[in-house]
Amino acid sequence: MPHVSADFERNVFINCPFDDQYQPLLHGIVFCVQMAGLVPRCALEATDAGELRLEKIVRIIGECKYAIHDISRTQVGRNRLPRFNMPFELGLDLGCRKFGEGRHRSKNQLIMESVPHKFQQYISDIAGQDIVAHANQVAQAIRYVRNWLATESSAKTVPGGDYIHDQYKKFRADLPRLCGKLKLKPREISFGDYCQIVRVWLEEKG
Repeated sequence: MPHVSADFERNVFINCPFDDQYQPLLHGIVFCVQMAGLVPRCALEATDAGELRLEKIVRIIGECKYAIHDISRTQVGRNRLPRFNMPFELGLDLGCRKFGEGRHRSKNQLIMESVPHKFQQYISDIAGQDIVAHANQVAQAIRYVRNWLATESSAKTVPGGDYIHDQYKKFRADLPRLCGKLKLKPREISFGDYCQIVRVWLEEKG
């Protein structure tokens, strides 16, 4: 049985691609989650080589009431094979909700893709879910995440999507200064660094 952490009600698992092309969307999603007063979690947060990757993912899924699953990156790669890590982790999370006990039965998921109905070509079993398409646009992804959190999460008040996106643009302009204070370069920051920098910026802005 997956562990339920003390912060279960505030934790948001983010299951998405980790490549440079997707990074603007990941950073926008993380910013939105933190503006809502919740805690972003993902597999990038831990680097313990002694913990198997699958065990780490299962542990984090079990510690999060909420989850954002972006299954848009399943195209065939250079090896002529698709990547199914994101749909696989979605399946783990849905299984935890379906077969888990106690608070795990209250888990809540947002599923995103880039093109409407594309998922029906490779994972049609989830056709009954409400799946949104962000068109690879940061602003659109932020709006979907914001609307979902405002409706489904424990966050008491969540600013509008346009406001959050405007704040995100201001944050991005301020990022080099914040990195300098921490003796970091923007390209060097880890997931944990980024979450800390967002937290500091939000605290500065009050």
